[in-house]
Amino acid sequence: MKKTPTGGDPNTAQLITNMIAELGDWRGKVLARLRKVILDAEPDLTEEWEWGTAVWTNDGLVCSAGAFKDHVKVNFFKGASLKDPKRLFNAGLDAKSTRAIDFTEGDTIDEAALKVLIRAAVAYNLAHGKKK
Repeated sequence: MKKTPTGGDPNTAQLITNMIAELGDWRGKVLARLRKVILDAEPDLTEEWEWGTAVWTNDGLVCSAGAFKDHVKVNFFKGASLKDPKRLFNAGLDAKSTRAIDFTEGDTIDEAALKVLIRAAVAYNLAHGKKK
């Protein structure tokens, strides 16, 4: 399989690009911005397409992003295990392992804090990955 600059299958990258383009409103713009921040945060992330949405992995699931009617969600699969000093998590706070950030129209993305969470999620996967 040919790898893209994001580490994944080029067809996967195109599926994500198509999803963003098809939204055609503020959600597409937010999702495109989030995608860039996520990929900039950790160059070893791989883009994947799972459950009909964009997923980023590195030695396990890191996060996913998807658009809904009134918000865009970034879900961290091990979010409950991550420190969130800037209190970005605002959804799924009662879940056992996941945490999410919901963005609504007009919200500002704290890119620096989001990058810290991405890197923490990758570090968590690496620390808790499969034993060799």
